[in-house]
Formats: sequence, C-alpha cells, structure tokens
Amino acid sequence: MLKLLREQVLEANLDLAKGGLVLYTFGNVSGIERSQGLVAIKPSGVPYDKMKVADIVVTDLEGKKVFGDLQPSSDLATHLVLYKSFLNIGGVVHSHSEYATIWAQAARAIPALGTTHADYFHGPVPVTRALTDAEIHGDYVLNTGAIIVEAIGSKDPMAMPATLVAGHGPFCWGRDAGDAVHNAVVLEFVARMAVHTMALRPDGAGISQALLDRHYFRKHGAKATYGQAQSGKAQ
Repeated sequence: MLKLLREQVLEANLDLAKGGLVLYTFGNVSGIERSQGLVAIKPSGVPYDKMKVADIVVTDLEGKKVFGDLQPSSDLATHLVLYKSFLNIGGVVHSHSEYATIWAQAARAIPALGTTHADYFHGPVPVTRALTDAEIHGDYVLNTGAIIVEAIGSKDPMAMPATLVAGHGPFCWGRDAGDAVHNAVVLEFVARMAVHTMALRPDGAGISQALLDRHYFRKHGAKATYGQAQSGKAQ
C-alpha cells in the first residue's frame, strides 16, 4: 500500500512540474493513507527531474519520519494540519504558480467571475489573513496551515479545494494527490483569467449565485449530471 502511495505522490509531483506550476525545486505534493495515518510527501530541495520513488518521504501525522532517507518538504507541517482538519481530503499541493501567487501577494480572494471558476470552486477562492509577527516567529509552517483552515471556516473543503495564503501562494487539495494537482492546475487557469477579466472590467460583480450553483452542482454532488457514470473531472 505504501509503495503505491509513494508512486502516486511521485507521479503527482512530476505532473505539477509538467503543468508548469513550479520552477526548480519550488512546491510540493503529498498524499495520505488514512487507514495507517501515514503521509507521503516530496523530499525537500530535490529537483523534479531527479526525483525517484525511493526519494518520496513517508511520515506519520505528527511528522515523525517512517520511511525514506531524505528530509521531507519544509512545508510538511502545513500539509499535516490540513489532513487533520479536512478529513475527506487525500492529497495536498503547494505551488508558487504565477497568477494564483499574484492574487495571494495582493491579499485578494479570486472572485467567481464565470462558469469556468464555478465548475471547480463553489464561490470566491479565499485568501488568508496575514500571519502575525508572533505566528511567523513561532511555528511558522504549522501556523500557515492554521490560517488556511481559518480561511475555509464553515465551507466544505471539497467544494472549495484551494486557499491563497496572503503574501505567499496557493495551497490546493483533492480526493488524492493527482486530484489535488488537477485542482491546482485549474486554479492557476482561473487565476489568470480573473486577472485579465478584472483588467477589462475592474467593476465586474461576477456571476450570480444562481449561475454559480447551476454550474457547480452540474458537476458535483448527488444530482450531478455532467459526464458519464464513474467518470472523473472534465473540461
């Protein structure tokens, strides 16, 4: 089981690089095996084109290393907070993808401006508050996870599978590591369109709640009508 998880996490990390969401050693993807409480994650500072299955690090939910000779991603504690808080997720991605990071650096939520956004995110993609000096000087990485959870609040994390960390960049999640990367790629696409849409119409109010719901629930939930039975995400 852990061999399969490590293979899936390696593939997801490579897909993150292939999708153009990272430069050099930026970013990381993890996946969780819930039945064992173990998380597989990219090793810290290892280039994507050099990475092998054996390099993927496995830890428990307290961050104790279980398998692997390398050190896990420096963002591990953030991933662990998300796994502990969002019990339905199976994978987490952090990137510094260009347009999503622009929104994060501006400390602005990405508004729901059209149906492409609504197909994946049931509302504006939230942005966190800024970390306090005490939080930065304390357990910074863990506190980053805490403000993501705070920003999601009462929202269903599966209906809002992304958050922008103010001044930092996006974190996304999904059913597994591959799904989390899928959501990260879509987030970057939506973020880029939103920048250009706001340039054309800064006063745009975005789509109506009715249209947002219509497109989101067309693809999600018990009454979804999009695609074929057992199909994955489309578009």
